[in-house]
Amino acid sequence: MEVFFNTDKNIEAKERIEAYFTKQIKEDLARFEDRVTRVEVHLSDENGAKSGTKDKKCVLEVRPQGLKPVAVTSQDDSIEKAISSATKKMESSLTSL
Repeated sequence: MEVFFNTDKNIEAKERIEAYFTKQIKEDLARFEDRVTRVEVHLSDENGAKSGTKDKKCVLEVRPQGLKPVAVTSQDDSIEKAISSATKKMESSLTSL
């Protein structure tokens, strides 16, 4: 399972986020590893330099073998929380396939 990150210009520490969350996403979705070929993580900060609640957005797109891509979205106060929430939503979505 390959994990790819895409971020907007407002996301800082992309390398740190990638290193930590690639491992975390692979662990969280490990039971689907035989069916998932690719995971794309799209991160954005909706307000840019301004602060705000739930302004960090994570869109997680998974490509299961032989099926159409599955996507979930999560918004939270931090990138870390948004990614974790999106991963939990994805686990639920993949379980129902």
